[in-house]
Amino acid sequence: MAKKKDSVIDKVVSLCKRRGFVFQSSEIYGGLGSCWDYGPYGIELKNNLQDLWWREMTQLHDNIVGLDAAILMHPRVWEASGHVSGFVDPLVDCKQCKARFKAQDLVDGWRDKKKLDGLADGDIPPESEGDLETLKLIRWGEAVCPNCGTRESLTEPRLFNLMFKTFMGPVEEAASVTYLRPETAQGIYVNYQNVMNTARLKIPFGIAQVGKAFRNEITPGNFIFRTREFEQMEMQFFVKPGDDEAWLEKWRDERFASYLKLGIKKEKLRIHEHSEKELAHYAKAAYDIEYEFPFGWQELEGIHNRTDFDLKRHTEFSGKDLSYFVEQTREKFTPYIIETSAGLNRTMLVVLVDAYDEDVQDGEPRTVLRLHPKIAPTKVGIFSLVKKSGLPEIADKIAQDLRPVCAVFTDHQGSIGRRYRRMDEIGTPWGVTVDHQTLEDQSVTLRDRDTLAQERVNISDLPKIIREKLAE
Repeated sequence: MAKKKDSVIDKVVSLCKRRGFVFQSSEIYGGLGSCWDYGPYGIELKNNLQDLWWREMTQLHDNIVGLDAAILMHPRVWEASGHVSGFVDPLVDCKQCKARFKAQDLVDGWRDKKKLDGLADGDIPPESEGDLETLKLIRWGEAVCPNCGTRESLTEPRLFNLMFKTFMGPVEEAASVTYLRPETAQGIYVNYQNVMNTARLKIPFGIAQVGKAFRNEITPGNFIFRTREFEQMEMQFFVKPGDDEAWLEKWRDERFASYLKLGIKKEKLRIHEHSEKELAHYAKAAYDIEYEFPFGWQELEGIHNRTDFDLKRHTEFSGKDLSYFVEQTREKFTPYIIETSAGLNRTMLVVLVDAYDEDVQDGEPRTVLRLHPKIAPTKVGIFSLVKKSGLPEIADKIAQDLRPVCAVFTDHQGSIGRRYRRMDEIGTPWGVTVDHQTLEDQSVTLRDRDTLAQERVNISDLPKIIREKLAE
């Protein structure tokens, strides 16, 4: 029987574990489901992505500033946002294998496959009817579990809130209930006037934030694509009603272009406009930037016109007037919000999958991450051809001189070919080799990861050369 070929995701997961990008959380205890730790190269890649996003969203704009809101917020915040009552999914359990599923996912899957496994056509609700009462009309007891194949083992759907609940203070009682935030946006909304007044901003302006959010996902998976603990990169842009449609289009185009700057293949990206049925209750219009993963087209970032819904809700629940007043015209209005919301972990998976490649070099297979140099965890690998004749000392001195320019790695052990391949596998764009000719003329070999071209350059020119390459 032929061995099943590993998918790109399988290969990326293996590489991430082998080379120190991502580890299973609490692995020595058997792991914790859909929670991940980021190793030395993973945190560098993640930080590089975050830094580029932050620069593009704040530094390059004179009307966008940053915020770092607390993870724990007053419980009324989540009542106002609708998360307490509405952030729920109907779930179905299998009594045989104990697997848990979103009820609507099962319905959609059965509908897509045209194989109803015990459900008659009349039992499948239309796509627009995914509410709990409609789902309960399905004869779940007659259905087949998609995980273990057992018939008559699925429970009726029941509501499941996706927020993690905890208690603040020494007593676990209803009055002390609080939540781990399921999104970062609400921290921006409740602070919008504080930020506007202290930063002396006028409409239109934006507030950017990178931070952790938590969702008790029923069906997490696909590595770091959907996890229970994740990081969001969000910018909420406050505009005058009537200007919202133009700003939505502008931010849609700018955010799409930002992924091309990361080197992501254009043919793997697309923009999906939400239909009227897909729109969230607070949205006037919305776009998703999607990437074609090995498991299909999936959302990478959302750009939404949230109207004045959020600020009006917080005005209602807090009693604080969150409207905006224009002194010159004496005009008063509640701002509309254009949201750009991207997942940092999901973006990291995109660049890893998109950059993963395999080729043959000198008759041997090679795995290479063709990461854009600006986000590569290590920019330059520095090697001594042999571990003698003073070559390692020269390599270490070169590393010392290059560290103020970029992240470097030195390696003096093993064959030079294997050392190159290790650097190729973690996405290092350039390799510098110190050899015997270096002792004669102070030149080294500079190797390109993608073209494999090698050239002799003077040691003293290396910092300038690398700076110029990083600026391209």
